[in-house]
Amino acid sequence: MTAQEHDRIIDLIKREVVLSIGCTEPMAVSLCVAKACETLGTQPKHISVALSANIFKNAMGVGIPNSGMTGLPIAVALGVVAGCSEYGLEVLRDVDSAAVARAKLFLEEAKPSIFVTDESDDILYIKVCVEAGGDTAEVVISGSHTNFSSVRRNGEEVAANEAAKCEVANDEEVELSLRKVYDFAEEVPLEKIEFIGEAAQRNVAAAELSFTGDYGHGLGAMLHSGVAKNIFGDTLFTNILAHTSGACDARMSGAMVPVMSNSGSGNQGISATVPVAIFALANDVEREKMLRALVLSHLTVIYIKQSLGRLSALCGCVVAATGSACGITRLMGGGYEEVSGAVKNMVANLTGMICDGAKPSCSLKVTSGVATAVLSATLAMNQRVTTSLEGIIEDNVDNCIRNLTEIGRCGMSETDRLILKIMTSKE
Repeated sequence: MTAQEHDRIIDLIKREVVLSIGCTEPMAVSLCVAKACETLGTQPKHISVALSANIFKNAMGVGIPNSGMTGLPIAVALGVVAGCSEYGLEVLRDVDSAAVARAKLFLEEAKPSIFVTDESDDILYIKVCVEAGGDTAEVVISGSHTNFSSVRRNGEEVAANEAAKCEVANDEEVELSLRKVYDFAEEVPLEKIEFIGEAAQRNVAAAELSFTGDYGHGLGAMLHSGVAKNIFGDTLFTNILAHTSGACDARMSGAMVPVMSNSGSGNQGISATVPVAIFALANDVEREKMLRALVLSHLTVIYIKQSLGRLSALCGCVVAATGSACGITRLMGGGYEEVSGAVKNMVANLTGMICDGAKPSCSLKVTSGVATAVLSATLAMNQRVTTSLEGIIEDNVDNCIRNLTEIGRCGMSETDRLILKIMTSKE
């Protein structure tokens, strides 16, 4: 692999592994709102927010940072009164109690219209229209969480395909395979991947925060407690589960804590990072080996998401935990064959886990995914690998991944519609 190829892949990782505060879907909505208000030049009197079904699904049930509130209305209102588009997915970084008070007042006065639209085929689509004093602004985010595909003021286009701070536009797709992912992680000069260490630092810190308070369902804190240790044992396995689910608990409940996301999802970033980091720290693994395992994990997730898409009916925990299975296998001393085996074991087990929106109970799914990752890695290291005689598994590991993503992207599309129907029609 040439130095130029290394640089292209590094650029890809830096585009996809970025800091985010809060769940990325409501933050993308806040980002779009903030951009619309900045374009308008004043606080709007009227605002409408049109969302693709998948954005709506993942934004309606999560805590919004520093607000003590849940869901889309407060995300929209905070985007109006305190959002800064230059921050990208950290758009609500400056939110404080005064901003929350102003946001609540705005909700009472403006009563934003928030609805699902089918005007675009893009499953990641946000359109915000604002009006005040006879002026209008319209901003569209599509394709990725931070890409402003259209920015209009009074009907005139003022910007298009403009990426927010955290994302660099690059039309050239980097073609990956598991072999290429593995080889890159092994041979790239260490100084070029030092940045991935921040992911470990940030995401483990989010887990440590969760142990100090009451966040989400408190799964991480519970697993970290003495009572749980009497049941599950005080083991590395339990510690991995506690830290991973804890970071998810904090993020989903609206803690003002930045985490490194992956492919537009903080939970994916957590699941790709924390199990690998905790395994490395517990075993006193040298820093270089840990960084290469983290790169292997994150790039595997990026590779799978290239064909799955950013949002789907297939839970992203499946994908992210598959990455951590690869990273843990490498830390156990496995080579490419063992890493491939771990992927096959993951695909054989977790394919079909549904995404029913971002919410506190995501910590349960994260835990299921990571538990399976450790199991899959351990099996692979003992030459126990699912075979082509079993279900959707094929001898070629890249075909296994394509089978997984085709099921998630195409086979589960009707499942996605049914999930949304159930979520929006509860009594």
